[in-house]
Amino acid sequence: QVQLVESGGRLVQAGDSLRLSCAASGRTVSYFSMGWFRQAPGKAREFVSHISVSGGNINYSDSVKGRFTISRDNDKEMLYLQMNDLKPEDTAVYYCAARDLAAARAPFRDVAGYSFWGQGTQVTVSS
Repeated sequence: QVQLVESGGRLVQAGDSLRLSCAASGRTVSYFSMGWFRQAPGKAREFVSHISVSGGNINYSDSVKGRFTISRDNDKEMLYLQMNDLKPEDTAVYYCAARDLAAARAPFRDVAGYSFWGQGTQVTVSS
């Protein structure tokens, strides 16, 4: 099993920056690709970003491309999401997730493509 714990979410103003962190424990996530998703009230959970095991392959949703940066530190078992120029529409609960490539049943942009999830951290962007 893999345990994931997100942190760093809070209330900010539009245009501000925020860095989310995700700490992993249990089985090492060094062999898992990782992702960030978010879920706004009344909406489905949506893909934000994905990073490969080595960090060499990174993907973003169109809505955050150019503003958000995903990174990972495998030695520290940490995943990060640097969010710049935040907008009110970025308001959501943000989740990190681990993707076991050997067991993945869906593409990395799909919720079903991930085996382990954190409990989420709330990001609220006021206008």
